[in-house]
Amino acid sequence: HPGVNDTEYLRRRAAIAAVGDAWDRGRPIPEVTYSSEEDEVWATVSRELADRHRTYACAEYLEGAEALVLPEDRVPQLHEVDARVHELTGFHVFPVPGLVPTRRFYGDLADGVFNSTQYIRHHSVPFYTPEPDIVHEIIGHAQMLASPVFADLYRAAGRASRRAETEEALEFFSKVFWFTLEFGVVWEPGSAGADELKTYGAGLLSSYGEITEFRGAEIRPWDLGVMGTTTYDITTYQPVLFAAPSFDEMVDRLGEFFETYDADQPARLTHQETARS
Repeated sequence: HPGVNDTEYLRRRAAIAAVGDAWDRGRPIPEVTYSSEEDEVWATVSRELADRHRTYACAEYLEGAEALVLPEDRVPQLHEVDARVHELTGFHVFPVPGLVPTRRFYGDLADGVFNSTQYIRHHSVPFYTPEPDIVHEIIGHAQMLASPVFADLYRAAGRASRRAETEEALEFFSKVFWFTLEFGVVWEPGSAGADELKTYGAGLLSSYGEITEFRGAEIRPWDLGVMGTTTYDITTYQPVLFAAPSFDEMVDRLGEFFETYDADQPARLTHQETARS
C-alpha cells in the first residue's frame, strides 16, 4: 500500500473512517473536512477519468454521470451524493468506516443502500489504489447508481445475494458480480459506426490506468456459468474479461440471472457449461 509507512496519511484515514463508524442510519450524514491535498487528488483523478470515460465508458454510465453532476475541484461530501442519487433512482449512499462483511454489502443493495468509504487514496500515487476508496465508490459505483437501469440491477443483485444461502452459492454470485458490475465490458456502436468494446464495470470506470488497457485483456464470450467459476486477483489488471454482445442483452440476461438466482443455480449453470463443452 503506498501509504503504509506514512503515519500522517494513516492518521487521516483513521479519522475519516471514524466518521463513518460513528454514524447511525436515520441521522444526517456528517461532513468530512478534506485537506487541500486530498481535494487535489480528487480533482486530478476525476478530471483524467472523465476524459477517458468519453472514449471507454458505455452510454448508460455516461448518462448517469451527467445526471449526478459531481464537483470537479474537491472531494464530494457523501451527504450531497446521497441526496442526488436518491432523487434520481431512490438509492442511498451511506458511509462506512471501511470494508464491510460480504453478505452485508451485497444484502444492503436489495434495500437500495450502497455502503461507501470516505477516505481517499494516497497522494503519492493518485492513479492507483489497492483497495476501494471514495474515488472508486463515487466515480465507479455512485455514477452507475444515478442510472435507473443500473440501480435496478444493483437491487436485483442484492436480492440474489440473500437467496445465496450457502457460502458456495455466495461465492459463485460474487464472481458473477465481479465480472459484470465491477469489471464488465460490452459491445456498443462506436462513433465511426462499427461496434467498440466499452465498459460498464465500476472497477474499470474508476481505474485511470486499467480503463485504457482493458481492450488488451483476453476478451471471452458472455457466459455466466464460466464467470461464476473463474478466479481473479484483485491486485492486478484483470487478464480476463467477459463481453456482452450488446447493452440491452447484458441488462436482460444479468437481470434474469439475479432475479432467478438461488443456492441451486451454480450447479445448473455449471452443468449447462459442461454439457456444451
